[in-house]
Amino acid sequence: MVVSVLIPSLSQDQSLRASPGVWRAWAAEVFAAERQHLALWLPVAMAAGILLYFSLRSEPDARLIWLTPPLIIAALLVARRWAFCGWLCALVAAGSFGFAITLWHAQRVPPPISPPPRALVIQGIVQNVQALPQGLRVTLGQAQFGPEAPKLERSLRIRLRNDDPARPAPGDLLSVRALIRAPAAPAYPGAWDFQRAAFFSGQGGVGFAIGAAEITPGAGDAPPLSGLRRDLEARVLAVLPGAAGAISAALLTGSQSVIPRADLDAMRDSGLAHILSVSGLHIAIVMSVSFWVTRLLAALYRPVALRVPGKMLAGCGALLAGGFYMLLTGAQVPMQRSFAMACLVTLAILAGRKAISLRGLAWAAAVVMILDPASLLGPSFQMSFAAVLALIAGWEAVQPRLAGLRGQKGWARRIGFAVLGLMMTSVLAGAATAPFGLAHFGRLQWYGVAANAVAVPLTSFIVMPAGMLAAVLMPLGLEAPALWVMGFGVEGILGVARIVAAWPGATESAMPIPGWGLAVFAFGLCWLCLWRRWWRALGVPPMILGLTSAALVQPPHILISQDARLVGFFATDTLFIQRQQGASNLTRDAWLRLYGQDAAKALPAEGASPDGKLSCTADGCRFEAGTSAFFARRGNIMAQCGAVAVIISTEPIRQRCRQSILIDRFSVWRDGAHAVWLSSSGAQVMSDRAWRGDRPWVPPPPLPRAAAEPPALIE
Repeated sequence: MVVSVLIPSLSQDQSLRASPGVWRAWAAEVFAAERQHLALWLPVAMAAGILLYFSLRSEPDARLIWLTPPLIIAALLVARRWAFCGWLCALVAAGSFGFAITLWHAQRVPPPISPPPRALVIQGIVQNVQALPQGLRVTLGQAQFGPEAPKLERSLRIRLRNDDPARPAPGDLLSVRALIRAPAAPAYPGAWDFQRAAFFSGQGGVGFAIGAAEITPGAGDAPPLSGLRRDLEARVLAVLPGAAGAISAALLTGSQSVIPRADLDAMRDSGLAHILSVSGLHIAIVMSVSFWVTRLLAALYRPVALRVPGKMLAGCGALLAGGFYMLLTGAQVPMQRSFAMACLVTLAILAGRKAISLRGLAWAAAVVMILDPASLLGPSFQMSFAAVLALIAGWEAVQPRLAGLRGQKGWARRIGFAVLGLMMTSVLAGAATAPFGLAHFGRLQWYGVAANAVAVPLTSFIVMPAGMLAAVLMPLGLEAPALWVMGFGVEGILGVARIVAAWPGATESAMPIPGWGLAVFAFGLCWLCLWRRWWRALGVPPMILGLTSAALVQPPHILISQDARLVGFFATDTLFIQRQQGASNLTRDAWLRLYGQDAAKALPAEGASPDGKLSCTADGCRFEAGTSAFFARRGNIMAQCGAVAVIISTEPIRQRCRQSILIDRFSVWRDGAHAVWLSSSGAQVMSDRAWRGDRPWVPPPPLPRAAAEPPALIE
């Protein structure tokens, strides 16, 4: 890898010879012991550069992209003379490359669109069709807001009516009257940014159909394998109705939209949600089965066995099967990472080299970040790479101790060794991914090891092999027996999920880890897994700090949604919400995750919270936490001017007040959701626009339809 160029031999490192004795001895020990692992930190530095780009509050100058080549050249030149300094320069160059590649992606994607505020006829070429529990959802490319309008550079996702008889296929021209909205803004300052995700994925808006869809078959081009994906999903559901068929289709096509909500919750609460997300486990099964089947068939056919190396042929067959499966399932981030690693593993097997290594994982991480740097912020990237990192490092650490056990004879000991390996795999992967799951979803699953001990073997030995056989037999119309076997295995997985999810305390809501805490934990995990000597233990304190970071952060005392239809107060470990008709359930659920709550209480019409911080009357609610805030329901709002630090109203406030901070309907309309922190030193108010800053995916402030008279000033 790059380490062979950037890190020369220690005897040529003049910086070490010129250093003081203690420093020289320590640095020499580090370089001698960790020489082969220094390059593994380059993808970590690259990830740091990507995070730096997304942490900015304003878009950087595009000319900064050209700063990366000189840094790379400088690192190469310095490494020829000073090894340690060359490695540090290489880290800086890798961080600059991560920053530059993200800025380059942001510059080349089309700008966001502003959907019209009213419903109108939309037409476009169907790119993908997803079956939902009720109705269909289509993704349109080359969409137009009317027949005469220009074609959009971004895609639109529209949910068709439940009773719509239209059955569009990828490549069809679809025309439908629909209402389109831009991707939703964050539910609160610092929440997951749907607009940022849509900006980098090429999505322009989402909506729902008002009228029936009209279809012109075969009017355009469709993405590769999109039609096959739809047909495969339909044929699986025709043989296996219900939840078993929905999960079987998800494992073969990557689409989870048909799975009933109750079964999704059971899989999540039992720690088996990773089985639904096609990734390393699934592609490993597909490529392994393909490898051994190809090798067996090659050995059985004498002319091929005598002329072609069976191992080479089997490796090529496995790579083709893995690539086809990745494209069939939509080439999502876990599949990209898994296929990249699987390619390295296959090539290493063919070359007689070590198959699974941290170096291969580093290459896979770098490739995924180059292709889609925004994926670094998502739970899919973080959890998949954390799990594989922990598994590889853990295996390398315990392999010498387990070498003696593997050579022992007897079926009982072999089975015991296999069970032990399965349990260790579940424990390591679960421990590594739990903090990331807590940060993104605010939930902990305590019995995942027990559930995976049964579900993973079912997936490996029954479900996926039967699914592969069914896919091979579909052109002949003989897939039903194989799908029945696959459905039997899926029913077993669902049974395990439902049983484990029903155990007492199977899942628990908790306050999520903040972003900085997750970064600290990830750095500690990398430090623990990438080094090899005793100093690797220095990664444990950052991991502990990251895990406990939620206790160091004060969540907002008050939240106001973007449309002012939800106002929340957090008092005595309870979230009280004032809800108006039409309020977003997604926003409410995001608030519950923020506070680690399973449910919220309605804001009382009269009375006070148990701790006395929140007291309500018919006119409004007063919240005390060092200083005070008032939520106005009716009456003279300005009577509170100067009496409280913050005045909140879901209606426009026509007057001004210099002694208090005003948050009204116009405030959230202009700047998005608001968060309020109260303390003895005063009130701190943060809007979503202030949190995200001026970035390409953040819509500009809306312009008023007509200039209003300036409000009167209350001194």
